[in-house]
Amino acid sequence: MDMPKPTPFPAPADDLRLVISDMDGTLLDGEGNIPAQLWPLLEIMKDRDVAFVPASGRQCATLSTMFHSHLDGMPIISENGTYVVRDGADVSSSIIDPDLAHEVIEGVRRLVEDGHDVGLVVATKSIAYLERGDDLFVSHVATYYHSHTVVDDLTEHTGDVIKLSIYDFGEASEVTHPTMQRIAPDHQVILATPNWVDIMNPGVNKGSAVKAVQADLGVTPDQTAIFGDFLNDLEMMPLAKWSFAMANAHPDIIEASNYVAPSNKENGVITVLAELLDVEVPDA
Repeated sequence: MDMPKPTPFPAPADDLRLVISDMDGTLLDGEGNIPAQLWPLLEIMKDRDVAFVPASGRQCATLSTMFHSHLDGMPIISENGTYVVRDGADVSSSIIDPDLAHEVIEGVRRLVEDGHDVGLVVATKSIAYLERGDDLFVSHVATYYHSHTVVDDLTEHTGDVIKLSIYDFGEASEVTHPTMQRIAPDHQVILATPNWVDIMNPGVNKGSAVKAVQADLGVTPDQTAIFGDFLNDLEMMPLAKWSFAMANAHPDIIEASNYVAPSNKENGVITVLAELLDVEVPDA
C-alpha cells in the first residue's frame, strides 16, 4: 500500500502550543515504560507554555499515577476520550445508559458460557469493576486500571459508567468485536488494541476529547501535534497540523496522518518532539 508522506516535516514547529500522545504502541517503549527522555522535554515545554496531554484507553487514576510529577496544569484524556480532567476538574465526560451496560454485561456472560476467554471491565470515573477475578485477567486489567475491584455482580454497578471494556485472550476482532457491535449498534464499539474492545457513547472518542482540550486551552489545530498508532486514535488525526502515525501504526492511522514518526521501540515520539522543539534529544 502506497502511503506517501511529506518529508521532512516542518520543524521546528512555528507556533506549537499543544502535544497529545497516545500511550501504548506510541509513547511507551517496547517494555511499556515512559521513556526517561520525556521528563526533561516536559520541562522545556512547560517553560514555553506548550501543554502535553496523554491520551489513552487507560483509567484517569492510572495516567495520574504515571505522570504524577508533572500533573500541574496537565490535561488528561482517559478511557479513550470518555473522561477528560485538568487539575482535578472535569473538562468533559460521558455517562453510558445503565440499560446498555446491563445488555453488555449479559452479552459478555453469554460469550463466557459459549467458551470464549473474555472478561469485562465496567469503568466509572473513579474505579473499575470486574466480575472475573482470576490472576491472569486481573493482571491485564491492572495495567490500565490501577483503581479496580472484583465484585459478585456487575449489574449492581451500572451507574456513572463512562466506558465498558472487554479483554479477549484471543483475537478480539473475530467474535467479541462483532458481538458487541450487534449488542450496541448505536454506540462506539472500537478495537482499542488487538485484545481490547471498548464501548462508549456515540460521538465520544479521543477526537471529541481533543476538541474539548483545545477549547479549554484556547488552542487551534494549527498549534497542535498528535501522535498515535491504533484505531482508537483515528479521530484525533484530522485535529492537528502536526499529526504523526508511528511507523508501527495500523495502516488506517498512517493513511489519516500527515507524517510518520519512528516506531515506539525507537522512541519516535521523543525524536520528533525534540525536532519540533528544536532541541537535542535529552540523555536517558
